[in-house]
Amino acid sequence: MSHALHDLPSVAILGGGSIGGAILRSLVRSGQAPHVTVTSRTAARAGELAGIGGVTSLALERDTSANRVAAADADIVLISVKPLLAPDVLREIASVLRPGAVVVSLAAGIRIETFEEVVGEGVPVLRAMPNTPAVVGKAVTGLAAGSAASAADVAIVRALFETCGVVIEVAEDQIDALTTISGSGPAYVFLLIEELTEAARGKGFSDVEARLMVEQTFIGAAALLDATGEDPAELRRRVTSPKGTTEPAIAVLQSARLDGVFAEATDAALARAKELAAGA
Repeated sequence: MSHALHDLPSVAILGGGSIGGAILRSLVRSGQAPHVTVTSRTAARAGELAGIGGVTSLALERDTSANRVAAADADIVLISVKPLLAPDVLREIASVLRPGAVVVSLAAGIRIETFEEVVGEGVPVLRAMPNTPAVVGKAVTGLAAGSAASAADVAIVRALFETCGVVIEVAEDQIDALTTISGSGPAYVFLLIEELTEAARGKGFSDVEARLMVEQTFIGAAALLDATGEDPAELRRRVTSPKGTTEPAIAVLQSARLDGVFAEATDAALARAKELAAGA
């Protein structure tokens, strides 16, 4: 497939849920994809997405062939349904795919070889794992290529996902591990915000005050990290003045062995990804 990276080909997003909808909005906002079709299970959701300029929005509730219609008219087909539904959707659309069309899986735990078995030999398949900050154009997307995907296929799919954030190309055997970090990562951050907010309430601050100080502290710290490009360990050292108030707090956190806790947490997520891949 040969396209200039500033001009994406026609795209179909099968599954207009939270991630599919976020990618859709980023594509439209970028102005790089003039032809995007999205399918949704319900007419209500399809109606919401139909309000986005330049988008063709189809509802399976109204037309059970909507996925086939969308896929037949696209050069890039994103499978953005729940993992358990992905093989059925693939079987549904396999016979209508255009010659040279690229299929992109967003289904957690489903390996590329599973997709390749369904769509047939020679169809380029890639696996992409974006995270929820795609909603605000700040996603991290892991991208792995299947056996039939060319460098040009990878480049055009990379350009698609760069409309909603940054892209990291990895081997497929690293995708599940990446998902435990960037895919699940926003939940870890939100949990830290929850717990620090609760600590602020315990210090006598109101709910509004606690949320404001904690959330803006996280937002500000992330912005500082982004703006300076400094190593986070160095930024932490600058806040942790010798014999100051932060030093004993950091000592308590380090004594809790957060490194081990995060290793155990991400290992648990990885084990679940393997279970999904095995159909559990």
